Formats: sequence, structure tokens, C-alpha cells
Amino acid sequence: MNYFSSNFKLGILGGGQLGKMLLYNTRKFDIQTFVLDNSDQAPSKIACDKFVKGDLLDFDTVYNFGKQVDVLTIEIENVNVDALEQLENENIKVYPSSKTLRQIQNKANQKLFYVDHNLPTAPFSRFAYLSEIEDAIKNGGLELPFVWKAARFGYDGNGVKIVRQLSDLEGLPAGECIAEEMIPFKNELAVIVARNVSGDIKTYPVVEMEFHPEANQVEYVICPARIHDDVAKKAQDVALKTAEAFNHVGLLAVEMFQTQEDQILINEVAPRPHNSGHQTIEASFTSQFEQHLRAILDLPLGETKSKVGGIMVNLVGAEGHTGNVLYKNIESIMNLEGVTPHIYGKKQTRPFRKMGHVTIVNEDLSKARQIAEKVKNTIQVISE
Repeated sequence: MNYFSSNFKLGILGGGQLGKMLLYNTRKFDIQTFVLDNSDQAPSKIACDKFVKGDLLDFDTVYNFGKQVDVLTIEIENVNVDALEQLENENIKVYPSSKTLRQIQNKANQKLFYVDHNLPTAPFSRFAYLSEIEDAIKNGGLELPFVWKAARFGYDGNGVKIVRQLSDLEGLPAGECIAEEMIPFKNELAVIVARNVSGDIKTYPVVEMEFHPEANQVEYVICPARIHDDVAKKAQDVALKTAEAFNHVGLLAVEMFQTQEDQILINEVAPRPHNSGHQTIEASFTSQFEQHLRAILDLPLGETKSKVGGIMVNLVGAEGHTGNVLYKNIESIMNLEGVTPHIYGKKQTRPFRKMGHVTIVNEDLSKARQIAEKVKNTIQVISE
């Protein structure tokens, strides 16, 4: 099929920053794109050929949008899967598939999938209601502390909470959830796997994630991870097995824990470009976004090696600031070696909202890490 400068139409569900960065690459290849998002302010709006405003969770909206395109992909998991299944039945190509999305959308189903496919993950219990957790603690069926996760609609640290005492359950959503054993891990790692329609598969180097202690959001993504080669190999093997078990097409970001004994346990997966791959834009031969396109269009996969060491710093809204965004001291960080800011195009900031990221590339990873710290301490995402 001719994708380039042709009548071929690629549909993207979701118009956030991941969509916007995917569109850099459809522009590069001159591929026609349609985007569906529920906000007029969606970052992707400026970069696609046709923008449709509508509810991603509404069957008719997603179905009617999908009927206009040749291949449909996502930049966010929370979409109407029944509509995707119907589109697949009518021979619209949907990647990742509705089946994969159904398994991943629900954290409890996702965890059961790992167990069924002998993929390593932390022990957990599944509960239909939050109130059942209290009963389980009281009758000794569940031990504190544990990690509570909402089964649906969690993102960026929302829908996850460490429960150390009964009172920590107060104010949590009442519905389906899981209680996961707390793993005293050494590192949080991630591997992005790309698999195309023909089944060709490649992994990017393992990255290491440093977290913000309060917000439960990633502060730094470091590539390559500062781990032993054996551990890196183990992590890549687990990621490959996971992508193959899902029969996945596109990108699959596999987030993992490295335990004190150097075991690898899957935390969760995202079937799309991911925060843990943003450094690939400057640091790799093929960015994760270009790779996602190559995979879903069944083109040859690009080289996944890094050209240089890369670190990514998330730019999130400062606490105490809500309103029109101002990137304070952005000129100062652009003065630093190997620094590139990416601004997502969200006009309004609020505390901890993802507003952009900065990549730092350097032959020397420890130098890059020092510059990353300087970036983090210099730029502020505030309101005017």
C-alpha cells in the first residue's frame, strides 16, 4: 500500500502530546492523519490534516471516526473498545487490537494475563469493591502495607496509592481494584518493544526511571539504565515475551521492577509510545514515534540503538500555580550542552500536569545526569 503523499488515511484516537509527537513523523513522511479528541485545546489539533472533536469513550463517535480511515491507532488506552472490535469486524485495521486493549485497560485483567502466560509479576489480590479490602485486612486475608491500584482509568500516578494503614483507604474510589504486594525494588526499569504486523520485533535499550517521591511521577528517564548487562538482558527478554504473548502490533512499553535479588517483575504495560521513550527523539537512530508508525504500517523497523546517552526530564506544572503557562528560565536551560526542550502546547498549567519534557544528550551519561539536575532546578512551569 502507498502511505506516502497518497489518499491513505491514518486515524489516531487521542490528541494529547503523544499524538502531537507522532504527528511530527507523519509530517516527515507526508502521511494523511485524522485525530479524534474530546478537547478543542488538544495539542495534536495544529498538526493533523483533520481534527474531530468527540468523546473517545462513546461507541458511535469512535465507530464513525474509524470508518473514515484505513488504519486506526491510539495514543491513550481509555477508548471505546467495543467500537474498535466492530471496526475490526468490518476490516478496518486497528493497532493495537481491541483484544489487547481490553486486556490492558483493566489492571486486574492485565495482571491475570501475566499469570496465565507465566510472565513474572508481583503477587496480588483482586477485589470487586474497595470495601472488600477492609474485610480482607480485618480477617487476616491481606497484609499491610500493599499497593492499591484502581482497575480502570489510572494514569501518571493517579489510581495508585501505597496503603500502610486502614485510614489510607479513605477517599479512594469504591469500585474494582487490586491490592499488590509491595516490592522492595532496587530499580524501576522500562523496555520499549516494537513489533510490526509481520511479526518482526525489536527492543530499545533498557531505561531506568527515577521518581518524584510525592507525585509518584517519573522525574528522570535514564538511557541506558545503569545496571549490569545480565539484568538488562533479563529485562529485554521479559519485554519480548510480553509483546509476543499479547501478539502486539505497534509499541509496547513494559515497566518493570528490578528486585533486590535481581529478578525482573512486570509492573504494567502501555500499548503505545510512552514517557519512558521520549529521549529516543534525540538520542536514538529511530525515535519511538517513528518506530510506532513503522510497526503499525508494517514497514521495516528502524534501528533501535542509541547514538549517545540520553536523559529525559519531565516538565510538570509547579505546585501553587494554575492558569496561563509561563516557562520560566527556559532560555537558561537552552544555553546548556545537549539540551532540547519539547513543549506540548497545553496553554493552561496546574500542579503536576505534564506540560513538556527536556532531553539531555551526552556521550558521558554521568555528565548528562548532572546537566539534567541543573535543568530540573532551573526551569519552572508556572502561571503568569
